[in-house]
Amino acid sequence: MNALERYDVSPEQAWVGSLVTALAAVLAGAVLFTERVYYGFIWRYFWGPVFADSEGAECAVYFRDSGEVVLDPAAGCTGLANAFVAEPGYTTVSTVGYMIILIFMLAGVYLLIQRFDLEPFQEFFFALVPFMLFGGALRVVEDSFVAAQRAGLEPAIDFPASAALISPFIYFTVFFVTLAALVVAKWLEHTGRTDTYHYPLGGFGVGVFLATFGYLGYLSVTREYVGSYPLVIVTTVGLATVFAIGIYYAIREFRPAYHAGTGLMGLVVVWGHAIDGVANVIASDWTGAFGIPGPGYSAKHVVNRIIIDVTNAVQPAWLTGIIGDSWTFLVVKLIVATAIVAVFDREFIEDSPRYAIMLLVAIVAVGLGPGTRDMIRVALGI
Repeated sequence: MNALERYDVSPEQAWVGSLVTALAAVLAGAVLFTERVYYGFIWRYFWGPVFADSEGAECAVYFRDSGEVVLDPAAGCTGLANAFVAEPGYTTVSTVGYMIILIFMLAGVYLLIQRFDLEPFQEFFFALVPFMLFGGALRVVEDSFVAAQRAGLEPAIDFPASAALISPFIYFTVFFVTLAALVVAKWLEHTGRTDTYHYPLGGFGVGVFLATFGYLGYLSVTREYVGSYPLVIVTTVGLATVFAIGIYYAIREFRPAYHAGTGLMGLVVVWGHAIDGVANVIASDWTGAFGIPGPGYSAKHVVNRIIIDVTNAVQPAWLTGIIGDSWTFLVVKLIVATAIVAVFDREFIEDSPRYAIMLLVAIVAVGLGPGTRDMIRVALGI
């Protein structure tokens, strides 16, 4: 901070300057060293997986000799010489890269929310929850585009425009929708049209979620390539709610200090990650129990795959055949979410309310958003 003050630079200016510098450096590297920087790094770990995901392909391959990009080449996706292979999902490299971007963007969001009067902060937190559900449902819209392609039909939005609905770009899409809603809600409050911005903000979130979910429901009854298995949603929400409430009351009974800072926000934190955990278990191991055709869904996140691999290495094969191998992911989710709630004690919340709320929103979003996507996607069989 002293260096910024010495040169009369505000934190906001420093953040924007850092963003512009980083983007310029990446762009220059991609132009000057196209094959190595763009195809060997940016395309291979970030853009290529999104492209392959949007096309419903197992992989996208850049052949260095010819300069061509091929989806699912006849030679397969592995063991290819002189080629860069991009597969849907996350790798260790992309995960670390996205974590760095997330931390940097959270700093920008923190500077942004300092400009707004967001108190009381708990109401602000709850008003943002519908936008997390909206983000998960919006991601399923892109899944419906892939299902349309597999059925031999033209998707409503094609790549690259559809990239705005694929992780990680969808987080920016949802962020800007939320920011626009916040600006409108604050304007309504400022002009006296509402006593508080929380209700219109939450209302906007509920509206965009219901509109998106309604569109998906429309597809389920009008398109043959989209199924309808509503029991998946009932089961996921039901089990997640039971787990979250059980943990909440157990903590309040035996470790009340853990919830002293977050209160009901802690319940939402656990519930959001319980949704993600239950949805993953159903998607990975129990689709057949709901009558959903196909082999089920595979884990695309690095951490999820590691947990499942460890489970398979430790758990007897006969037991895996009965209960599956993804249940440990749910257990880890519940433990981590509970530990996070314990960290956000009363002192932390009261000393840094903006910072604490921003982190809590991000923590819920990375659980509830993907969990909602998995839940609705499985419920539609796409």
